[in-house]
Amino acid sequence: EFEGYGSVFGVKDHGSDIVMPGAFTDSLIDWRGKNKLPPVLWQHKTHEPIGPHTDMKEDDRGLYVKGQLLIDDDPLARRAYAHMKAGSVTGLSIGYTLDDWEYDSVKGAYLLKKITLWEVSVVTFAMNEAAYVTDVKSLLERGETPPPSKVERALREVGFSGSQAKAFMAKGYGAINQRDAE
Repeated sequence: EFEGYGSVFGVKDHGSDIVMPGAFTDSLIDWRGKNKLPPVLWQHKTHEPIGPHTDMKEDDRGLYVKGQLLIDDDPLARRAYAHMKAGSVTGLSIGYTLDDWEYDSVKGAYLLKKITLWEVSVVTFAMNEAAYVTDVKSLLERGETPPPSKVERALREVGFSGSQAKAFMAKGYGAINQRDAE
């Protein structure tokens, strides 16, 4: 699970765009009318979704997003999670069509007033550097107990054999031979 800002209001991005408060209002209403939210994509690649958004709303800062990475089912999502946890990929960026805008010659920027939002991507480099992941959590950090299959898989990933992982799950630490554990 992660959260952050897909877009931040009032910030001139590298494309000389400034997203204005309220720009996403109509689009979010449309998405909610469909009982879903835009997908989480990897690097704006429409063929590489890595999970769903579980919450999305405008607040005083910008477009707040909360998403889930499908790390158990998608190797790319697992890779994205590793990079997000490590801090090597933390940008967020929006994919959209523009419905209303005006050019502000004083600011030298396009003021984006109404946006149809298609997706929010996890990216290496965000056009709006103020749009980034603010938090990344695992099941344990969220206070949830992972299902036994995830624990068993994690044990195998850190070096337990299949039989050791199964024995541990069935009987706890006492089931593991001390010599094997070392």
